[in-house]
Amino acid sequence: MSHNACFVAQEATPELLRIVTVCGECYNEIRQGDTVYYDMEHYRYLCACCKEKLCAVMDEETCEIVAEEEAPSLFC
Repeated sequence: MSHNACFVAQEATPELLRIVTVCGECYNEIRQGDTVYYDMEHYRYLCACCKEKLCAVMDEETCEIVAEEEAPSLFC
């Protein structure tokens, strides 16, 4: 699954870091040069780990969550 329509990948540049400094899911710090993913469904930036977790439980066609994790974790 690619989930290309659900997320936009961007490099964390100094300009982007003026807008967002932490992952919108786990709140881990985003550093310059990191690849971050804009979640088109929930309007937030995610780290790579949280993006992959979300991809595992979502429908690629609609970008909606279709399966709940058994033990949701806030941390990557």
